[in-house]
Amino acid sequence: MHHVEFDTGLTVLRVTSPRSTVVPELVCTRLVDESGPIHWVDARNTASTHVLYDQAPSATTLAPLRIARAFTAYQHHSLVQALARQASARSSMLVAPNVDSLYHDDDLDEWERERLLAASLSTLRELGHSLDVPVLVTTTGDTVSPRLDEYADHTLESVTTRVGTRLDGDGVESVGYWDRHGWQTTIPYWADRYGTTDALDPAIAAHDRGLLAPDLTREWEPPTTDRASGPLTRSTPAIDGGEA
Repeated sequence: MHHVEFDTGLTVLRVTSPRSTVVPELVCTRLVDESGPIHWVDARNTASTHVLYDQAPSATTLAPLRIARAFTAYQHHSLVQALARQASARSSMLVAPNVDSLYHDDDLDEWERERLLAASLSTLRELGHSLDVPVLVTTTGDTVSPRLDEYADHTLESVTTRVGTRLDGDGVESVGYWDRHGWQTTIPYWADRYGTTDALDPAIAAHDRGLLAPDLTREWEPPTTDRASGPLTRSTPAIDGGEA
């Protein structure tokens, strides 16, 4: 579980895998928090229906999600340009996972891939600023392009830990980690649910420091009388077999 305060402009998220589930998680969270549509330009089949339904609290949550899939750099570039006609100030986010991946394919010359990628990144960034909406794109370490740093307004990094995935960057708070055994929550998660306290209760603090009077902490002793029937007694066998 990650809570991210996205700012206007282009945010570059570096992920560990092209099929990372971090983006579906962030998109579903955004769909819950915001009412506007999200436009998703997909590359490398990141927009898995199975993963999206796993991340969404209900099927209706995904209704405002608009997905367009690209399989070549030319298709990706065309879909990004089409966002200028489809997105609006009502949109809550624009998403382009693996934004530079298709531009590294062998069917493009070096000069052409740089030109197309620069045009796509420029369009995404300008749309974010002109529409006042966040734009989230991802890249992996094996395909990262220097162009991304040139156009990025903000950067985030996905880090794999032994308890799950953590996001590092400004405006990010990881409140839990998911693995095959369940949720591993964090202190910020519980603080958000139940609030925080400025100081320990004085009585608890005094007890922890051993300052309470002995008679307040001594072991409880059971009563020797019963309120309803008087003194408590018990039968014990006498030595000669009679009652004591």
